[in-house]
Amino acid sequence: MRHRYFPFNGRKFQFQSDLDFGGQFLDFVLTYGEEALRAMQQIEQDPEHSDMLEDLLREGLLEKIKGRFRLTPRAVNAMQRKALMEIFTHLKRGRSEGHESPEPGAAGERIEGNRPYEFGDPVSEIDAAASLRNALRRRAAEHAQRPNAGDRSTGSLLPLRLGEQDLERYESESRASCSTVVLIDQSGSMARFGRFLAAKKTAMALIALIRQRFPFDTVDLVGFASFAEPVLDEKLPLLMPKPVTMYDPVIRLRVPLNRAADAPPHFTNLHMGLLTAKRILQRRAGDNKMIFIITDGQPTAHVRGDYAYLLYPPSEESHITTLKEALLIARRGVRICTFALTDDYWDMDWLGFVDELGRLTRGVTFHCASGDLSSCVMESYLSGRRRRTFIA
Repeated sequence: MRHRYFPFNGRKFQFQSDLDFGGQFLDFVLTYGEEALRAMQQIEQDPEHSDMLEDLLREGLLEKIKGRFRLTPRAVNAMQRKALMEIFTHLKRGRSEGHESPEPGAAGERIEGNRPYEFGDPVSEIDAAASLRNALRRRAAEHAQRPNAGDRSTGSLLPLRLGEQDLERYESESRASCSTVVLIDQSGSMARFGRFLAAKKTAMALIALIRQRFPFDTVDLVGFASFAEPVLDEKLPLLMPKPVTMYDPVIRLRVPLNRAADAPPHFTNLHMGLLTAKRILQRRAGDNKMIFIITDGQPTAHVRGDYAYLLYPPSEESHITTLKEALLIARRGVRICTFALTDDYWDMDWLGFVDELGRLTRGVTFHCASGDLSSCVMESYLSGRRRRTFIA
């Protein structure tokens, strides 16, 4: 074995952990959101760590605009791909990989059998051998009907011309597009047990999956706490649960919707989340429509007129209002999947609301821990599971 020696350049040898600094930075941002970017402002003032910041800027993970750091599209895409790879590393083999339906169609995998080619069918699906056989049979029949048709050699059937009636195409499974809205609970309790980080990674992985595998599908994100609002893809890595600001044993508040910024932010207004999701799906053109709800508790708020009612302990009025809205949405053909995070084993009474939601909407409910959330969401999206599932 030969060894070659070079002058020491003064740089520390890079171990594997050092080489993946970009991945560590992405995890740091996912965990702490806006606080992580504010930390970058402080690091900029520290000469000992300025090289680290320059590396992030050079790699295109950060950019500085008007004196503030923000994530680049490259960083967001890297987070989505990383989340997707983490999930599929732990998924079992043999699960469905697409939105195939049992009805024959035009865009899926080929199945046994042919059918006549129709205008608008993809030319790539034409069965050339079957089409030529049809043309030969038709030409032979025409030749047999002519007078003095004694010569039946192949040459007498030439020239062979394909007609529209001769064309056959392969039969295939149909593929259906899907429009999905993911409702992410941002209430104060989601900060415990790593729930919100798991929900955020799952949503990012779902976005990456749809962009790579299902380009005709759409996915929208809605964050809901005391109020609800759509979340842009590039803002998702910075999304965080709302801080708890009130600790009174009994809370009864009525807040105008136009003064949402002045209200305590940490309640669970699933009703407003469903209203927002319904408006989004009305603008989407997917053949199928779904709402994924990721939550860890029962509703503690609802909307009536121009006011939001923030109620703790949870009230029957919030329950009924939320269930009514979910039922109306389900009657429009929207499939509702609820993922109940059950890390708090000391308080399981709220799961009765989730089961009632699944029963009324004929949807699917998953009772799972935060660590199993991503697998449950991916399985439901890919395979279309429709029965209640408990993940112990």
